[in-house]
Amino acid sequence: MNVTETDVAVLGAGLAGALMAKSLAEKGWRTLLVDRHRFPRHKVCGEFLSPEVRQTLDAAGLLDRVTALRPARVERARLISADDGYVDIPLPGTAMGLSRFRLDEALHEAAAAAGARVLTSAAVLSVTRLADESCEVRVRREAGMEVIRARTVIAAWGANGQARTAKAGHTRPTLNPWKRSAPDYMGVKSHYTGIEMEPIVELYLFPGGYLGLCPIEDGLVNVSALLSRESFRGAGKSVLALLEAAARRCPPLHSKLKRGLPVPDAQAAVAPVKLGRRLNPWDMLPRLGDSSAMIPPLCGDGMSMALRSARLCAPLADDYLRGRLSLAGWEEQYVRAVKRTFGRPLRWGRLLQSSLDSPAAVRLLLRLAQLSPGMASGLLEATRLKPERES
Repeated sequence: MNVTETDVAVLGAGLAGALMAKSLAEKGWRTLLVDRHRFPRHKVCGEFLSPEVRQTLDAAGLLDRVTALRPARVERARLISADDGYVDIPLPGTAMGLSRFRLDEALHEAAAAAGARVLTSAAVLSVTRLADESCEVRVRREAGMEVIRARTVIAAWGANGQARTAKAGHTRPTLNPWKRSAPDYMGVKSHYTGIEMEPIVELYLFPGGYLGLCPIEDGLVNVSALLSRESFRGAGKSVLALLEAAARRCPPLHSKLKRGLPVPDAQAAVAPVKLGRRLNPWDMLPRLGDSSAMIPPLCGDGMSMALRSARLCAPLADDYLRGRLSLAGWEEQYVRAVKRTFGRPLRWGRLLQSSLDSPAAVRLLLRLAQLSPGMASGLLEATRLKPERES
């Protein structure tokens, strides 16, 4: 069995994991970025980079790399109901639409350029914390089993990570990150050509879920939906069948979507999407992004929050590796920083998310937003991150 020694193993190569690996490699630490998937790949995501993300990308030395991918400009948001009522909400700056297919690959390249080793198609089976606080990670690859011995491990494996975690000597490792139960929602996504879009992200609200249209690079449009499993039972098993079923519940959406053509092999799905999970930034390991909490998709700030979590964690990890901070101190400071930074946006995001379960609440929300654009902008702001200096 092959054994790899490293300072840091980051488990999960999404946005948060890739930025974490880049940050620690730049500090001179031997860094391994591990993911069970092959990249580049399509992923269920709104592919909307909120205006707040620009500062984070710039501070991380990534803004030029990302803008070189020619993301689409997004200047406002539009909420549209099934009865064709709508409201436009200006964004507090220019947002970007960019596919995860391009973005994840760019961040992997940045991490590798900083000195991190990127290990994909590697399924993490278990993580064990040893008596000396180091960790042993067991990984399955095509070539066979591999053991990674790391001074520290950081979890960035997303909402549905499946690695078992345990302390040495414990006989009942916990399933990470949460016990399985019946899924509440499912996420589906496809890219389309032929849909004309203004510099706007459109959110269509209908019974059983909602669907967003976001322009991305090369004139494509990302079509992604969050759908109630129960409401869409029997609607079909393919991503395109589910998107078509969703469009039929919202005439203005159906009218727009029928003008486009799905891009072959650009479909993705994920289930379960558990919206009720609470913030849990540390469970034996520090957790980044969706590993620590399910960021309500309605916030539209998920990618920004994922990147910010890495920005919060990286300097503390560096201090720990240099012996300037204990493991307990790292945990205490990181948990406090995450709760301070994400607590308010998550609370407001969940409140708005829950309102979508009621058609009457949706109609009231749109009506209030039409009558008071300032209130609508205030609600949008409440779900967003503050600039880093104010976090």
